[in-house]
Amino acid sequence: MRFQDRRDAGRRLARRLEHLRGRDVVVLGLPRGGVPVAYEVARELGAQLDALVVRKLGVPWQPELAFGAVGEAGVRVLNDDVLQGTRLGQDSQRTVERAERAELERRSTLYRRDRPAAPVTGRTVVVVDDGLATGATAEVACRIVHDRGAGRVVLAVPVGPERTVRRLRGSADEVVCLQSPRFFGSVGAWYDAFPQVDDTEVADLLARATRPVPDGDVDVPAGRVRLAARFTLPDGAPAVVAFAHGSGSGRHSPRNRYVADVLNRAGLGTLLLDLLNEEEERDRHKVFDIVLLARRLGKAALWLRSETGLPVVYFGASTGAAAALEAASVDFDIRAVVSRGGRPDLATPAALAHVRAPTLLVVGSLDTRVLGLNRLAADWMRCDHRITVVPGATHLFEEPGTLSTVADLAREWFTAHLALPPFGTPARRSA
Repeated sequence: MRFQDRRDAGRRLARRLEHLRGRDVVVLGLPRGGVPVAYEVARELGAQLDALVVRKLGVPWQPELAFGAVGEAGVRVLNDDVLQGTRLGQDSQRTVERAERAELERRSTLYRRDRPAAPVTGRTVVVVDDGLATGATAEVACRIVHDRGAGRVVLAVPVGPERTVRRLRGSADEVVCLQSPRFFGSVGAWYDAFPQVDDTEVADLLARATRPVPDGDVDVPAGRVRLAARFTLPDGAPAVVAFAHGSGSGRHSPRNRYVADVLNRAGLGTLLLDLLNEEEERDRHKVFDIVLLARRLGKAALWLRSETGLPVVYFGASTGAAAALEAASVDFDIRAVVSRGGRPDLATPAALAHVRAPTLLVVGSLDTRVLGLNRLAADWMRCDHRITVVPGATHLFEEPGTLSTVADLAREWFTAHLALPPFGTPARRSA
């Protein structure tokens, strides 16, 4: 098993920690590389996120040999075996500790930006890193959390050597490791992308996890313009659905608002977005400028990820479906697409061929022309896709029960594909 990056590792790790959902859990990432993994774990579990800043106390003439470690709130853990073996004096110990506590204080202040540390007393604490090598830091981190009064300590890592994982089972109440090979190499060798994580990224992730998310009427930045939108985010939402409306429609569309209400009741967030302002809507060239609409939808997806840290899926209607597919063709983080009475044929064949998000094309049986155009567009698609025909429905799904069917299909499609790993192997499918 390899991981695309730390985000992918965090999402996979969260699935193995699903049994902790709904409990009083705090997720502590070990800076720096463990925090991006911990961010995904905390988001998926709906848990509080914080950093666990640990500094090893190195023997002065052999810094890689730790005689102990220090943590926040004055916590100190000493390794008596190393102290006896090195005969390190009290004065030398204090000198090393003063330097490491100064660095610990600097990092804690930088990361939290005056926010207090997350309380751990009596709680289930999940200690997360991006991987284990010797396991020394993780071992000390678990001991520190125990000393701070945690009720239960879970060590969770994507990868680590078999012998290290086995040893650490004595330091935590539970150890979760997705991959524990006998022949290990290095942590970075198990990732396709393993860039350096700097202090700014750690601070930004922690701030994002604690920042209140806007709700209700919002203005979404999209380059030089701001787009009016209606944003709803239920507690514990696993993803946000960005709606791309068709020509002549917008965030007040009763049909899309009905679908959004169904998705909200299922726990999904929704963004009902006007891709054009009032003046632009009078320009028929812009109404059918799929590239422009797709570019703005992509900007909205970036804004949603920045504000919520959640995966984004698209729901497109009419021309909005083409915009959704064009946008998804260049953004492989889009997890799924649903089209209602859409015009996917207005997207370029090259874009359709590059879409990787699983796509559901919903068309009314009486909307014969659009049904034919959907079938032509589907021939270009290489991703997992399906055409579903709603009996007795025309283009706007105004017939009794037909819009309800669309909403149920969208809910099922989104929830099913959010449960799967992103970037699954494409498999052509239609019906």
